[in-house]
Amino acid sequence: MHEEPKQWIVKEDPPDATMSVGRLPSILLKLLGQRGVSGRDAIESFLNPRLKDLSDPYQLPHMEQAVERIFEAVDRGEKVLVYGDYDVDGVTSVALMRTVLEAYGVDVNIYIPKRGEEGYGLSEAAIENLLKDFGKPDLVITVDCGTASLDEIAQLGEIGVDVIVVDHHELSARGCPDCVAVVNPKLGDAFHYLCAAGVVFKLAHALLKRRRVKGFDLRDYIDMVAVATVADIVPLVEENRLLVRHGLKRLPHTENAGLQALQQVAGLSGSVTSMDVGFRIGPRINAAGRMDRPEDALSLLVEKDYDAARCLADMLDEYNRQRQTHEKQIRDEAMRMVEEQCDAKNDPVIVLGSRNWHPGVVGIVASRLMRQFYKPTFVVSIDEEGVGKGSGRSVEGVSLVGAIQACPDDLIAGGGHDMAAGLSIREEKISDFRKHFAEYVVETTSPEQRAPRMHVDAEIDFDELSLEFMDSYDLLQPFGSQNPQPVFMSRDVWLTEAPRHLKNNHLKLFLRQGICEHDAIFFGGGERSLPDPPWDVAFTIDRNTFRGRTSLQMVIQDVRAAQKI
Repeated sequence: MHEEPKQWIVKEDPPDATMSVGRLPSILLKLLGQRGVSGRDAIESFLNPRLKDLSDPYQLPHMEQAVERIFEAVDRGEKVLVYGDYDVDGVTSVALMRTVLEAYGVDVNIYIPKRGEEGYGLSEAAIENLLKDFGKPDLVITVDCGTASLDEIAQLGEIGVDVIVVDHHELSARGCPDCVAVVNPKLGDAFHYLCAAGVVFKLAHALLKRRRVKGFDLRDYIDMVAVATVADIVPLVEENRLLVRHGLKRLPHTENAGLQALQQVAGLSGSVTSMDVGFRIGPRINAAGRMDRPEDALSLLVEKDYDAARCLADMLDEYNRQRQTHEKQIRDEAMRMVEEQCDAKNDPVIVLGSRNWHPGVVGIVASRLMRQFYKPTFVVSIDEEGVGKGSGRSVEGVSLVGAIQACPDDLIAGGGHDMAAGLSIREEKISDFRKHFAEYVVETTSPEQRAPRMHVDAEIDFDELSLEFMDSYDLLQPFGSQNPQPVFMSRDVWLTEAPRHLKNNHLKLFLRQGICEHDAIFFGGGERSLPDPPWDVAFTIDRNTFRGRTSLQMVIQDVRAAQKI
């Protein structure tokens, strides 16, 4: 498949990139400046975040009301039900909320809706099922959902059930739900970056500040919060960065049997990075929800016995393989549809739908198509009634929320974020939506904005790449949203021998710049038609440990014929 060449955009040096701070390399100061971090105190706080710098949890909206109502339930011995979402953030939030409540002696029931049958968030079907399964609770605590569930929360209120919402999603245009408390940063002016597990962590901190529990240390659960924060792709800034940095350090030594087992199944030993969470741990937890078995992921995270946890981790691993099989089938069929139905070079958007596709993996396929073709993409799974559920992924400068709002007559419902969104649509409306979505993109962007591009953080020479440089570079971690892994470029690079083809169309490259040589991996590079050397190469760097030997590895992002400066 032909891939459009990317425009390389090299970021400018920040104003104080040449300042001196300790022994930090100048290129590291440049990378910090690009992230808005400058000045000695800010740099020290960014590179060495401390748990004691966590802010007062009572700064969050409605925290006081939530704490008072929970302790009322504790003291009265009330029945409490925790209701959560089926993704990583939702399941970890449920696990942490349940653990904290049980530490106070609360009788806790759990309800996580089935993606296929009940959909996201509170729904009439889910309320009917939970009342049937558990009877009427005194208090429902929703985590990672509930902010926009005004009607459903009113329905619970009518039968005498109190509700506390612990969430991080946007408010409905109709306002805030009428309930005991909505502990959601979006109601205030700070902490908007927190995922749901981060908000639950804050609620737990507030409870423990008011009433300690002997033998319960909230720091033991930072690893779980870190997994949720990375997997939910929320900004790794301020307290998120602090929680993830310390949580990743804790993961290799975690006391959580489920996280121990997951790391074993994922082939992790030793240090764990945000990439490991994003590509190895998170997908296995998510796979349970995608296969409509979120309760298995929850069971894993609250299991105390390692052998039982290992059985559950193996089960999640199998779900993940099933998810990968579904994904490959959909991706292959979607690629054929792009070739047969679309002008991949000129069409401004991709919108595909099929009755053969599993709804749990359309978002992953949309993401892959978006990256390959650099176009805003929706992939829709259509059920037997002709109703489609779609997931969208966007490119820089195109708001999917704006697109959804611009096409109200084509959709049943839709919402989400600028870069990732979901929608419901009738099968017969997909063609109209594709047309109107394309019109919206053309009207709101220029051809230059729609052209594939790649941002390069800094130019670096091969002789600067060393394990000593990696030691300083690692202080920038964890990488993720709003702190992306830096992309470097080097000019006038030659091959020392022919590329070695690996499985899955990956390439092993042996590169030389001047007299310095480095090996590199180019994932999917075997599908590319590479120019004749010399090259300019764009790449990220990682540590690679093989047979006890650690080296710096370049991971190629793009290659172009060398350009004169």
